[in-house]
Amino acid sequence: MRVLEGERVTRYFGGLAAVSNVDFHVDQGEIVGLIGPNGAGKTTLFNLISAAIALKSGVIRFKGENITGLKPHQICRMGVARTFQSIKVFANMPVIENVRLGSLFGTSSSMSPVDATREATGLLEFVGLSTVRGTPAKDLTLANQKRLEVARALATKPELLLIDELMAGLNPTEVAQAMELVTRIRDKGITIFMVEHVMKAIMSICNRIMVLHHGEKIAEGTPQEIATSRKVIEVYLGE
Repeated sequence: MRVLEGERVTRYFGGLAAVSNVDFHVDQGEIVGLIGPNGAGKTTLFNLISAAIALKSGVIRFKGENITGLKPHQICRMGVARTFQSIKVFANMPVIENVRLGSLFGTSSSMSPVDATREATGLLEFVGLSTVRGTPAKDLTLANQKRLEVARALATKPELLLIDELMAGLNPTEVAQAMELVTRIRDKGITIFMVEHVMKAIMSICNRIMVLHHGEKIAEGTPQEIATSRKVIEVYLGE
């Protein structure tokens, strides 16, 4: 089943095509990687899917339903959650309150404050942050702020999670832990579409990889196919 699909998705900034006529799809249960050079249009595509910015043309569907033109909160409550390339946590708010917000306001069903606290507690345990639940988010390490964003996104009960550079800036140990977390999220039944520059991670955990360059899709395939694509090597991976 196709959870997410886009047809001829396009967005211009001024005269520059940030995303140009891109077709894509993500199937249920997949981990799909999105790679490409800086400025290729990866985060812009995530912004279009989540309605942070509007399409110029094209259509995006979630579980077969056209979500083009909906508001970000509507898309979130349908079951599409995301994290951000630049971390967006509520800095002065305790860790657990960041996650409770997702439970209270990010789903289509209402939840009591008591149930939201219970839900947030379980998610902090899941991502490995239970020992810092009362700490202000701004006092967490970079790796833990990224985990907090993941927990808050999971609190909205998504069927599809868009993860934007979870592993950027992390050391090798933290990267390995992040890879394990992404795999465990998928094992919970959540489909994942992820932007990442850490090739070890992309090649290890993704079922399929899509490559953007100057806003256009230039390749798509299995990690092995992408790793051996002459075009991808030339524009992104290098010899």
